[in-house]
Amino acid sequence: MTARQIIEMALGYAQLTKADLASRLGWSPQLLNKRLNTGKFTVEEWDQIGKAIGAECLVVFRFPDGKEVS
Repeated sequence: MTARQIIEMALGYAQLTKADLASRLGWSPQLLNKRLNTGKFTVEEWDQIGKAIGAECLVVFRFPDGKEVS
């Protein structure tokens, strides 16, 4: 699944548009679209996106032995 797909699915669940998200992030709609096209977001930006849509964004590596790195 791509970053675009994840964000668009989350927006659908939150009943928000991409324009809503761009506004909440303080980004132009054009910048958000460019970033969605490249799929390049920092961990901090994923956190900001989560907060902007009212969700918690978790980035974690979970190893078979149960160890998590986040």
